[in-house]
Amino acid sequence: MTTMTQASVREFKMPDVGEGLTEAEILKWYVKPGDTVTDGQVVCEVETAKAAVELPIPYDGVVRELHFPEGTTVDVGTSIIAVDVAGGAPATGTPAPSGQEPQEPQEPEEPKTEGRQPVLVGYGVATSATRRRPRKGPEAVVAEASAPVPTELNGHGATATAGARPLAKPPVRKLAKDLGVDLAAITPSGPDGIITREDVHAAVTPPQPAPEPAVEPAAPAPARQAPAVSYDTARETRIPVKGVRRATAAAMVGSAFTAPHVTEFVTVDVTRTMKLVEELKQDKEFTGLRVNPLLLIAKALLVAIARNPEINASWDEAAQEIVVKHYVNLGIAAATPRGLIVPNIKDAHTKTLPQLAESLGELVTTAREGRTSPAAMQGGTVTITNVGVFGVDTGTPILNPGESAILAVGAIKPQPWVHKGKVKPRQVTTLALSFDHRLVDGELGSKVLADVAAILERPKRLITWA
Repeated sequence: MTTMTQASVREFKMPDVGEGLTEAEILKWYVKPGDTVTDGQVVCEVETAKAAVELPIPYDGVVRELHFPEGTTVDVGTSIIAVDVAGGAPATGTPAPSGQEPQEPQEPEEPKTEGRQPVLVGYGVATSATRRRPRKGPEAVVAEASAPVPTELNGHGATATAGARPLAKPPVRKLAKDLGVDLAAITPSGPDGIITREDVHAAVTPPQPAPEPAVEPAAPAPARQAPAVSYDTARETRIPVKGVRRATAAAMVGSAFTAPHVTEFVTVDVTRTMKLVEELKQDKEFTGLRVNPLLLIAKALLVAIARNPEINASWDEAAQEIVVKHYVNLGIAAATPRGLIVPNIKDAHTKTLPQLAESLGELVTTAREGRTSPAAMQGGTVTITNVGVFGVDTGTPILNPGESAILAVGAIKPQPWVHKGKVKPRQVTTLALSFDHRLVDGELGSKVLADVAAILERPKRLITWA
């Protein structure tokens, strides 16, 4: 029988599957101790603040130990699974309790493998040559590069890697942005070099002089302990807010209290649009594609943006500038079991109607399956949220952070409508456009909303205006 040695054990660490993420929750393990794994095999699914992602193992071997059970939130850079690459008999046992981290053994440099390119989770195969990074202990969670980078002194006298992104959670980054604090100039005090809220506040609060000692200091009052939280489980249910839901909550609060929202409404007769949807369903060019009112509404918004490009912009707080985007990454708000996410269709303005239908279908299917990648939710420029699918007439949508406009689409219902001088039942909906009043004034917002409504009322304008 082969004897397993410490040198043959590889520790696979939790990678940063997004940009600057510091932790992820293990949703599900696909392997157990004793299973044989191969290079590229998915071993677990994790959820970050942006999406659920499957993690492949980067080498062959036998699973020795799962360090954390399902449901545990693990910091980036922490070992989560041990694999015996020599194929020795694995140790039996169950995942370690939450909060305990096993010691990682020293291991030699991983041998080079001919014909295999390294894969970074969430980004596909690397297009350029790379070399293996030096191994570190599990407590080191820092930005790395394939070559040494010169260091420099930061504002507090500590050395920092040039070009490295400081580690901080999204709410802390938002706080630093609001207070005008450069995270790169802060010395972190949190575990694994993470910047905390206290670090940010300390950077803007001048140090207070030490008070002179009193001659007879009064005895400190006894500390009051907060009562333990208790509730009737038969009458209440408490749901921890984490992952996508926590990130969404933080983003919405930041957006609502940063960008001055203005919302305008318009009610429009979409009877002709509904007829066109039925015609397109019979068109051979749309065979196998998802054709619904949202498709034509998305196309109408893209045409309105082309006619009013200033609506497709963002606000640069640091430079106090308006950044007009010459591309449209169209976000579609999607409700999933893990919370609301907003993936976007890259360069939607360049797509034909069939191509847009295909992209919308893929986006919705991927979101429902919980397989939306972090990259798919970054870089959006304008968003559509379809509250009509819930039977709601309309709402006042909150801007997706970094965007200037969001269009809410209400339920399409038969209503009495004056058509050609007579009251007739028509298919009617209400649209609501929220926009950032720092860069979009009432005139521009009204033009965009009126253009969308005009196209949906007479969809032939898609041809003449596109």
